[in-house]
Amino acid sequence: MRVLVCAGGTGGGIYPALAAVTALRNKGLTTENILWVGTKGEMEQTLVPRAGIRLETIVGGAIAGVPLHRKVINGSKLLLSIGKALRLVRRFRPDVMFMTGGYMAFPFTLACRWLGVPISIYLPDVEPGQSIQFSLRYAQKVGATTDGSAAFVPADKLVVTGYPVRPELRDAANLSLEEALAAFNLLPGRPTLMVFGGSRGAQAINRALMNILPELLETMQIIHISGTFTWDEVDTNAKKLPKALRDFYRPYPYLHEEMGHAFRAADLVVARAGASMLGETPAFSLPSVLVPLAWAWRYQKVNADYLCDRGTAVQLTDETLDKQLLPTIQSLMAEPDKLAQMSQAARALDIPNGAENLANLITDVARDGRKE
Repeated sequence: MRVLVCAGGTGGGIYPALAAVTALRNKGLTTENILWVGTKGEMEQTLVPRAGIRLETIVGGAIAGVPLHRKVINGSKLLLSIGKALRLVRRFRPDVMFMTGGYMAFPFTLACRWLGVPISIYLPDVEPGQSIQFSLRYAQKVGATTDGSAAFVPADKLVVTGYPVRPELRDAANLSLEEALAAFNLLPGRPTLMVFGGSRGAQAINRALMNILPELLETMQIIHISGTFTWDEVDTNAKKLPKALRDFYRPYPYLHEEMGHAFRAADLVVARAGASMLGETPAFSLPSVLVPLAWAWRYQKVNADYLCDRGTAVQLTDETLDKQLLPTIQSLMAEPDKLAQMSQAARALDIPNGAENLANLITDVARDGRKE
């Protein structure tokens, strides 16, 4: 079986695809039979080769949410990329394309459609992102993190696979609390807050946190993953803290291998409402304070609503962060029974074998495509 992987842009699409590819490799698929396609200049150019997977890139850019002149430029890039997509698909001869989204979704959907390659899609978010809505009509099967996607996908195509949490994160969920805290030189007995802005960071969350750090650090310890975009500002602010407070603060621009330790160490996480929150917080039975990114289509708001409706999270907005972040964190940390209820609600949403389910879906689509 030869698999073409189409995923990129942000960690929300890349990491689930990496987890699914790992599951396929565990089933015997070799790296020679995997080709990943992404967009030049995006995160996949770093993450995919690091995983030992061959990567080809096209040029592309956002069409939605950008000024008219950018729409014209990026639209032209995507149209020109159709030719390269056709050449890559003809040369690689995949049995199936597996897609989570990204700017390259449009040209590669067309190429696979024209060349008779069956398409499997995974929806990390509850609602399909704009880059993948076009592709849905041509997919044979659509995997989804949650049953909430039934509102957007035909029933005969939808398979609720769960979120394909990366193996190293799954393994970290089995660590003892002491082991997880030790990775950050933190000690048990003090509430631990994790603040995570997503793979690209979140300026509004970072700045709101920095404004209230002294108050929070009086009673808790914090693992703060700021993202690279605002790291200099966060690092400068951290150095200004009194040493007695700085001892309880662990800021990082990003975490890779230790990300699972951070989830396991935390009692509560403050984060954007990207797709990973739908899978990773349930995997660690972790309550959350979610701050949906306002301009990210509406998918983060839909994700946050889904988790809040099921009792695993509370929701704030960028506009209310400055006034509400401190009392929200303090009130939750002061109510262990409430946190325990939210933790149980999160655990109930976890589907532990999401990556394997997705690998099986991809394999089934490839097999059924060969029969036709």
